[in-house]
Amino acid sequence: MVEFTEGAPCWVDAMFTDVEGAKTFYGDVLGWTFGESSSEYGNYTQAYSDGKAVAAVVPPMPGTDAPSQWCLYLASPDAAATAEKVTSNGGEVLMGPMQVGDFGTMVIAKEPSGAVFGVWQPGEHKGFEKMGEAGAFAWAEVFTREPAKPDAFLPKVFPYGAQKMDPGDDPEAAGMDFKVFSAGGPDNPVLGRMKMGDEFPPEIPSYIQVYFGVPDCDEAVAKTKKHGGKLHFGPVDSPFGRFAAVTDPQGAAFAVIDMSTTVGEMPKFG
Repeated sequence: MVEFTEGAPCWVDAMFTDVEGAKTFYGDVLGWTFGESSSEYGNYTQAYSDGKAVAAVVPPMPGTDAPSQWCLYLASPDAAATAEKVTSNGGEVLMGPMQVGDFGTMVIAKEPSGAVFGVWQPGEHKGFEKMGEAGAFAWAEVFTREPAKPDAFLPKVFPYGAQKMDPGDDPEAAGMDFKVFSAGGPDNPVLGRMKMGDEFPPEIPSYIQVYFGVPDCDEAVAKTKKHGGKLHFGPVDSPFGRFAAVTDPQGAAFAVIDMSTTVGEMPKFG
């Protein structure tokens, strides 16, 4: 069983008004299978890749009209203490701390520039049983127009170190403001932070982009379009893999990345 360092991504889920439609879409695009819905927990339904838990889908709570979006959960040994750090450092707790049966304790929070994230204190549900591979969570980044806010907030809430990317002589990276947060030492990067540029429409708020691994980025994009989803960026090659940013037919944004297809030298961080 995976043990997650404090502040490391440990789970993702998303609300969908059409859960069956989401299951069809992600079953084809990411190869997921789905377990039985848990009626005592709002029909929460786990997704599996190769029989290992990788995510969950759930219908909205009655009376809510929230848009479909993926929520990234960061591991915490004490969700209540993390929630206090959120509020005392300029963030906002939107829900919780709430105990979910024997599974664990959750918090939904917002960092000061507006990106929403979850906190998970594991009980019986530890989190991802598979990650960093095709069909599973691969990476996540905070996209924000106000990078100073999450840059100050996140290391006060979680025991993060931070390194900023040095664009070097790469003209494509010039002007890019990208930082990586690590947990438990610089060799364990857990979360990226990207400054949003003018290419992002002004109505798009700060958000966390979740990346899922796929065996073929272009094929995943083609399947996304086939089901009525949209391509927003890419596919492009990078030293980390070939990736693209998409939304599913219900509007939930995510990215797909083929980590086996890398181009170029890894950037330096300092």
